[in-house]
Amino acid sequence: MKKSHKIESANYSTNPVRLLWLGVPQSVSFETFWTAISIPLLILVARVFEASLESVRTIYISKGHANLAAYVGIVKTGIWLISTGLVLTGLTQFWNLFSYLAGYGIGTVIGMEIENLISIGYVIVRLITPDDPHILMTRLSTLGYGMTRIEGTGNFSGTVSIIFMIVPRKELSRLLSLISREYPDLLYTIEDVRNIKDGARIFYKDPKRRILGFFGM
Repeated sequence: MKKSHKIESANYSTNPVRLLWLGVPQSVSFETFWTAISIPLLILVARVFEASLESVRTIYISKGHANLAAYVGIVKTGIWLISTGLVLTGLTQFWNLFSYLAGYGIGTVIGMEIENLISIGYVIVRLITPDDPHILMTRLSTLGYGMTRIEGTGNFSGTVSIIFMIVPRKELSRLLSLISREYPDLLYTIEDVRNIKDGARIFYKDPKRRILGFFGM
């Protein structure tokens, strides 16, 4: 019985994959190298996809796209089962754990970029200016933005004009780029819109149709 234990211990300590991760110098074939990195790499990729899809699912939930959120959730859960299962079957493998954690961080960052890419829904933009707003309103109206103007006063300023706009999120970057370029001193605030009346006309240029329109993009 003791002899069998020693043989198992010797086989474990000379495992080429384990020695490779421990940094022990040795000649390594491609097959051995691939065996060493394939599982951690698979875990990393799966975790990146899973975390990214979680961000997308959260976006769809917040915008009221229940069906799309459900479909994404099904795919996300399937990928999560794969990545988590691979980690749980090898808890002593450091690089499996590292890949799992690193994949979550990378996937979160990618998910935020995807959120900017999807750009579904609408936002409220408030423009506040102490100057005559007619030139600004004319400039924005030529680009298709609808707006409402009201006058206001404050304790530390004179009369100001407040321009309210409901802007499709996919048009927001163009609006902010124009403001920063042509009106750098203009004060503005932005708020998210949870719901909007169906069929409401808030942007007066026909947006280009996209193949990914089905996904709310």
